[in-house]
Amino acid sequence: MPEVGKRSDPYGAFNFLVEIEGIIEGGFTEVSGLSIQTEYDTVKEGGNNSFEHKLPKGTKYTDITLKRGITDWKLYDWYRDVINGKIERKSGSIYLIDSEGDRVMEWDFLEAFPVKWDGPVFNAGSNAIATETLVLAHHGLM
Repeated sequence: MPEVGKRSDPYGAFNFLVEIEGIIEGGFTEVSGLSIQTEYDTVKEGGNNSFEHKLPKGTKYTDITLKRGITDWKLYDWYRDVINGKIERKSGSIYLIDSEGDRVMEWDFLEAFPVKWDGPVFNAGSNAIATETLVLAHHGLM
């Protein structure tokens, strides 16, 4: 029998919030890029051929991709400022929400700025929602 207070089922990946500079930016349909990888060098020890030493040398963070239905120009305007040389870095958070509506996990990204914006695909034969995608470079996840 599971211990009281311990969750045995994993959380769903469909209920989340994105906050940028303290403002909840709702309506995102997808967030990806929560990935961290530590690079390392391998060094062989003289006389020992059974293994290699692996020495960490740095960590890199994947760009974060945010996708949402277009409701305003806020994200595009932020990217347009970058194109025009005005780089405004913003920190934010991605929250995983449980079935009760509570924030149960949090990923904070630091000093982000947009590096790519994709606008909607228009198709007269479709009833799809117009979406935009923004890719953010950042200084790390906490």
